[in-house]
Amino acid sequence: MKNKTINTILIIFVTAMLVKLAFFVRLGATADKVVVLQTAGITCGGCVADIEKALQAKGGIASMEVDVRGGRVIVGFDSKKIRRDEIVAVISGLGYRVKVSEVLSIEQFRAKTCREPGIKMRYIGCAGCGRN
Repeated sequence: MKNKTINTILIIFVTAMLVKLAFFVRLGATADKVVVLQTAGITCGGCVADIEKALQAKGGIASMEVDVRGGRVIVGFDSKKIRRDEIVAVISGLGYRVKVSEVLSIEQFRAKTCREPGIKMRYIGCAGCGRN
């Protein structure tokens, strides 16, 4: 009888945690577009942190990657919640020069880079480019 009670409590706890996690995940933005920006003036981790903080505060941003050496900012975003021009305005408003290099669908981004836009834009590998 004691084991049944413990098992029931564990099942209820795990179910509650899964529901909470599912609710949390659904609240995050889902990218349907990726904008690649050429930038100038980003010189350090502090610049990166400022850009990340400002974009996250805007909403609709699913992922971002700032390449200090390459002068690129890659942002996965939900085009129903934020426009490409708004992303550019946020970064240029911080004092950096910004030019849109390209806007891609998620599928185009995957095909071109063999990566999945996500929290840290993880590499997925692909057969098309031979990088697995």
